Amino acid sequence: MKKYRMKKGIIWGAVMLILSITMTTMAKTPSETSAITQELTELGGTVQPIGSPNDAYAKYFTGQSYLSNLSTDKNLPVYNVTFAHGAHTFWHIHHGTCQVLVAQSGQGYYQIWGEEPQKLLPGMTATIPAGVKHWHGAAPGVSFQHIALMEMHDGISTEWLEPVKDADYRKLR
Repeated sequence: MKKYRMKKGIIWGAVMLILSITMTTMAKTPSETSAITQELTELGGTVQPIGSPNDAYAKYFTGQSYLSNLSTDKNLPVYNVTFAHGAHTFWHIHHGTCQVLVAQSGQGYYQIWGEEPQKLLPGMTATIPAGVKHWHGAAPGVSFQHIALMEMHDGISTEWLEPVKDADYRKLR
């Protein structure tokens, strides 16, 4: 039990430290990222640097996303994910670990399979349990940033599934 509390404390300590750090990674498309940064600032919350286009995972997203690595610990990767207008992930499952989302700026949603979509606003968190099908990203018509954390070690994987149905996504506000 003591080991679990210490591990939990270390994870949340890392989250709080990362939330206070300002990164300087620049994206490849400065005019687009500048417009997204301005929009996120107007929407409120803590605007993190956008990072680089998320090309490695683009095939699992609808719309443009950007990724900024906030951690050097290979066992606890922490990323700031920026979703341009309407960008969101496909349905997916994290096997062997949960995923924690910390909404930073803009407006977003996450949805667990079989449940109603849940709005994510700056300061809100969501913990997606291990082995649960879900998606997350920007609300329609706006940009969104969240910090994503999950442990990495042997036996952990992400299974990417089908896109979120367009008709279902467009119903969100």
